[in-house]
This record gives sequence, C-alpha cells and structure tokens, in this order.
Amino acid sequence: MKGFTNWMEQHFVPVAAKIGSQKHLVAIRDAFIAIMPITMAGAFATLLNVFFRDLPNEWWGAGNSFTSSTFVSGIIGVNGNVWWGTLAILSMVFVFALGYQLAKVYKVPALAGGVVAFAAFITVTPQSAFAAIDLGETVLGADALEAFKTIGLTLGDSASGGTVISGIGAWGNLNWAYLNAGGLFTALIVGLITGVIYCKLMLAKITIKLPDSVPPAVSKAFASIIPGLIAIYVAGIAAYLVSLWTGSSIGDLIFEYVQAPFLALSQGFGAVIIVVIAVQLFWFFGIHGTNVLAPVLDGVYLTATNENNVAYAAGETMKYMWTRGSFDAYVWMGGAGCTIALIIAIFIFSKKQESKTIAALSAPMGVFNINEPVVFGMPIVLNPIYFIPWLLVPIVLTIIAYAATAAGIVPPVYVPVPWIMPPVVYAVLATGGSIAAGILAAINLAIAVVLWGVFVMIGNKVDLADTETE
Repeated sequence: MKGFTNWMEQHFVPVAAKIGSQKHLVAIRDAFIAIMPITMAGAFATLLNVFFRDLPNEWWGAGNSFTSSTFVSGIIGVNGNVWWGTLAILSMVFVFALGYQLAKVYKVPALAGGVVAFAAFITVTPQSAFAAIDLGETVLGADALEAFKTIGLTLGDSASGGTVISGIGAWGNLNWAYLNAGGLFTALIVGLITGVIYCKLMLAKITIKLPDSVPPAVSKAFASIIPGLIAIYVAGIAAYLVSLWTGSSIGDLIFEYVQAPFLALSQGFGAVIIVVIAVQLFWFFGIHGTNVLAPVLDGVYLTATNENNVAYAAGETMKYMWTRGSFDAYVWMGGAGCTIALIIAIFIFSKKQESKTIAALSAPMGVFNINEPVVFGMPIVLNPIYFIPWLLVPIVLTIIAYAATAAGIVPPVYVPVPWIMPPVVYAVLATGGSIAAGILAAINLAIAVVLWGVFVMIGNKVDLADTETE
C-alpha cells in the first residue's frame, strides 16, 4: 500500500494539480458555478409545477378542479415564466459567464469579455425560427398541397390522420432550441474560442489607447473595442462559411458531431464508473475531485440533466438515464465517498472516542453534503485502512443505482437540485417527487453504512493491536 501511495503521489497528484489549476478549465468550472442562481431558479419553478400541476393531473386527471383553480393556475403560469427566463436560455447565460471568467483568469477587463462571448454566440445562432402546424383532421385539396410544396413547406401525416405542415419560418427570431441546454456545447466552444481571442489581443495591447486624463471606465471600454470586434467577426465569418459549405449552422454541427456523441458516451456504465473512481482517487490524495472534474460533471452530465428537464417540460421522453444529479442522489450522499454513511457507521460500530467526536462534529455538515471535516479529520486522506471502502462503497452504490435506473425502477434525474439538499430528500426532489427514488437512496445509504461499518470495526482492531504493541 505504501508503494502504491508513493507512486500515486509522484505521478498522479502532480497531474491532478495541474489539471485543477489549468486556466481554461478553471474558467469553465467557475462559469458553471456562476450560473447556479439561474439553474436553481429554473429548477425550483420546475419542482413547484411538478407538485402543483403534474402530480395532480396524474392523480385526478387533466383539467381537475385543483389545477384549474385561479390561484393554482396562476402559480403554474408564474413558474412557467420563471422557467422560460432561466433554463430555457441557459446557454445564453452560460456563454456570458464563461467569457467573463476567461477574462478574469487572463486578467483583462472581464465584463467586456462576457459581452464579447455573448455577442459571438448570438452571431453563430441561426436568425430564423421554424415551426410545424398540425392541421388535425383537416383535409387539404390538391391545389393547396401543391401550393405549400411550391413555397418549400414539407407536408406529413399527423397522428390523427390529418396533415402536418413543417418548415414554416420567419427571419428575426431565435430558436430556443439553440439557447437552452441543447446549445451548451456550442456556447462552451464558441465562448472559449472567441474569449481566448479577445484575451490574447488584449494582452498583446492591440487596443485603442486613450490619454491618462480619460476616466478608467471609459478607457477600459475603448481598449476592448478592437479585440472584441475581431473576436465577434471571427465568429461571424465562421458561421457564414459553415452555412455556405454545409447548409447547416455551427450549432447544428456541434450538436451532431460533438455534443450528442459525448452525451451518448457518458451514459455508458463504464464512463459513469470511471468518473466515480477518478473523483474518489482525487479526494483520497486531498484534491477536490468534483472540482477537478467539473468540466466533465457539469459540461456533460449537467447538460444531460438540463436536456432531460427541457424534454420533460415539452412532454417528451427524457433521453438521458444518468445525469449530474444521479451522482449526488444515489452515490455521493453526504459528499464524495458517501461519508454520511461513514459518520453513521462510526456512531454504531466505532470504539474510538476520538472518531466519535469527529463524527459528532462532522454530522451537522454531513447532512448537507459538506464532508471536508470527516475527510480530513478522520483522516480519510492517505489513510490505508479506509482506501478500500473509499473506492468500494461508491462503486457498489453506482452499480445498484445504474441498474435500477436502467430497469425503469426509478425515473431519470431531471430536476437540478441544490447540492446541499439532504440525502434521500435530494433523490425525491431530483426525480420530480418519485418515492421509488427516495427508497433507492435509502437502500443505498443502508448498504453504505454496512460496508463502511466493516472497515470501522477493522480500524478498531488495528488501533487495539497498535496499543498492545506499544
């Protein structure tokens, strides 16, 4: 064990530290953190409508007296407005935050960096929105059908046996499909590229210089003009050439060839286990694993959460089985390693007063998924006794939760829930009120207590042997 620890400290920890401090990854991580107020507001609106609209409709049927009452329908409408102003435009908010955070790590004017990235993202977004109209059972005459085809509209059959007209569009509209979670990868790539261009040009002093007598706010704004102009024009030229050569938008190509494959890959059991093990290994060596892997956890799995949320709001089938909240709902209860289970196991099985003291001090924070006191207080970091359960417990919990979700026993997680929400309650809320999800989380928690308990008792014996040796 000592040889393994030394090897990891020599080869693994330095790499992890470099990854954790890489400026572009730091900017991505901080951008996702910055948009949490927006994400949580949209999640809260979604959750309220689950209890005020979806569950009552499921129990009593659509159009029931509860949901159709003036007060409740007003609440539902307000929540819809909040959702529209938050999760429906998540990519727009994120790209501004990313440009801002990039400029901060490059130490150039940050507000202008956010504005430039935002403008570049809108620059590559299609300028027309299209819609489809279901005519129901209406039957169109031959002349009408031919006229619709002549002007480029597509005709198809509706579920009711009538006609669906698609391809109806108008210039000057932004399609929200590019602005919500579906556009996150586009926002990430466009924001990074144009943000770096802006920052590099600012550092190269390719700016408009004003006399010292000009107020600093005005001077900074003018200094950002040339770098911002170049960055936005790069986005505009790229969008034009892509459309000219492929007939598609940059967002469509990124979704098809980058976002969709990454999200599909993330749903595999192997990918989920690799993420869990990596986070646990980082933490074992004292490195905040979820922060280091934030670009993956938030860039990929949080995107899956928000995509599921959009699908749910539209009444569509959710695509992604495992999302960002799945880790917190079923695996990292109390924090990485399911340390709330360790705290409970210490209370039940430990014979060491110092361990019980640490557990007692850590418990109030552990309930809200803050586990640094127990991780560094026991300590778990670099502790060979706890290395095996530190890896084993999350792997076992992941296997159980993944299998239950794949089998349809519990629904996918689709509601972004604040990470400080207590275990079990988190699972219920993240799945839109699923009692089955809460039961699964409770079962996982009980299993984790048993597994941690075995090694707590081993720790008792090791300490006793050390005492007798002394």
